[in-house]
Amino acid sequence: MRGRFALLTALALALSVPAVVSAQAAGDSDIKKVRKDVRHDRRELRGDRKDIRHDTRDIRQDRRDIRQDRREVREDVKEGDLKDARQDRRELRGDRRDVRQDRRDRRHDVRDAHADRRDLRQDRKDVHPDQEHQEHQEHQQQKKDSTP
Repeated sequence: MRGRFALLTALALALSVPAVVSAQAAGDSDIKKVRKDVRHDRRELRGDRKDIRHDTRDIRQDRRDIRQDRREVREDVKEGDLKDARQDRRELRGDRRDVRQDRRDRRHDVRDAHADRRDLRQDRKDVHPDQEHQEHQEHQQQKKDSTP
């Protein structure tokens, strides 16, 4: 009887050990995957912020170009070249519309980048919980348990 019990115990242990080891390995790979995702998100956020900076520069340059075009329209009117001035004004209206749309798009991109940054910060907190916060919670729980 004792021999069968020992044999069954050894068999059960042999079958359960790989399951426990694989469960631990799966947990480790999940953590690595999350860290990799966070790293990827940070890289993507840096690229988004870089794009926003480039868009800002482009908008400023477009506004400078519009100012220069307005000067040229005034000069055309002074010189009496009204046909050219009319055409330049028409192009100028389209350029101003484009700049407004670019500014609107940039504003949305900035808002999205802020939201992504906030989400990334929360993800980082989820992956690396604050030790002090955990200790504080444990201390509060101990105080509750010891109070009669």
